[in-house]
Amino acid sequence: MSIPSLTLNTGAEIPQLGLGTWPLDDAQVADAVEAAAALGYRHIDTATRYGNEAGVGEGIRRTGIPREEFFVTTKLDGDFQGDDRAIGGLEAALDRMGLDYVDLLLIHWPLPQRGEFISTWRTYERLHADGRARAIGVSNFRTEHLDTVLAETDVVPAVNQIQLNPYITRPAQRAYGVAHGIVTESWSPLGGQGARVIDEPVVVQVATELGRTPAQVVLRWHVQQGLVAIPKSASPERMRENLAIFDFELSDAHMATLATLSQGPDAGVDSATTGH
Repeated sequence: MSIPSLTLNTGAEIPQLGLGTWPLDDAQVADAVEAAAALGYRHIDTATRYGNEAGVGEGIRRTGIPREEFFVTTKLDGDFQGDDRAIGGLEAALDRMGLDYVDLLLIHWPLPQRGEFISTWRTYERLHADGRARAIGVSNFRTEHLDTVLAETDVVPAVNQIQLNPYITRPAQRAYGVAHGIVTESWSPLGGQGARVIDEPVVVQVATELGRTPAQVVLRWHVQQGLVAIPKSASPERMRENLAIFDFELSDAHMATLATLSQGPDAGVDSATTGH
């Protein structure tokens, strides 16, 4: 099944459904990428912090599919914040993956107490200009951090990747993204460890009415709102299930039912400081 894409502010296309890879190790993620690609996935999300970039590259090579058909995201963490540090960070990540460029490079979290995300972003702008990062964005940024980026730098982030699911709806960040042409991407789209959205009775109810699985209902909730979702799975069967969400729609009544799960605009961990 073909996965629809959204257009980034660079003009590039980002598939709305991707493969999340945390916390898989190199061997697990190589198998997962290979299996996902066979099913039709082309969007792979990793990070230096995950310790599995080499496995992502290995999985891509195993597929035999041309590199340019993939959309590869990686993220650089706090070790690479500050003037020019991201240059070596991306070079090392590309070397581990065996790639010449990434489609999207993200600042993993702002760490505002360090005051370095603006100098880091200016380094990202250079990596974007020389083509090693085809698009650049941020992760776990709140609106005040985005305000600072837009006020003090030249390139608007293409993506803000944040914790987002029917429990944690992040209305302010999503509205900000729409207003400024920043795509919102959901990590932990099915809920984090412990509380799982897919176990909620109202989700099960909607899934039963539609003849779908709870995970399909929740992922449809994401894509139907113009979000990008990157569920993690090492199971080909679960990957196939996650992919089968583009041939049905949630009604307004279904969306209203799922809205009752929201824990409020400030719910969720503060990954702006702690990171994911």
